[in-house]
Amino acid sequence: MKKRIDITPKLKIRKGDLVQVMAGDSKGKQGKVLEVMLQVNRVIVEGANMVSKHTKPSAATPNGGIVKKEATLHVSNVMLVDVKSGKPTRVGKKKNAEGKSVRVAKKSGEEIK
Repeated sequence: MKKRIDITPKLKIRKGDLVQVMAGDSKGKQGKVLEVMLQVNRVIVEGANMVSKHTKPSAATPNGGIVKKEATLHVSNVMLVDVKSGKPTRVGKKKNAEGKSVRVAKKSGEEIK
C-alpha cells in the first residue's frame, strides 16, 4: 500500500495583496488580503463578505452582542489587482535578473512586490 502524501497547494495570492472579489455578494469590492488559508484554499479579504457574528460576553467583549466581521472566500473568487492599471489580472511567474522566480501581472507585465 502506498503512502499518501499531503501536498499543500501553492497559491498565487499572498497576505497583503490587493485583490478584487469576482463572484458572490461582495462582487466588485476591492480589499487587502488579511489571511490566506492554504489547506482549504480560502482567503479573508478586508471589507468583503461581511457576516454578523453573535458573541457571548467575555473578558475581551464585556457586553457581547452582534459583531460584523469578514468571512472567508474561496481563492478562485478573487483576482489580484494590477498596480499599473488598477484592474484585475491573472498572475504568472518569471525569473528576474538575479534568477529568482517572481510573480508577474499578466496584464501589464509588472513584477508583483
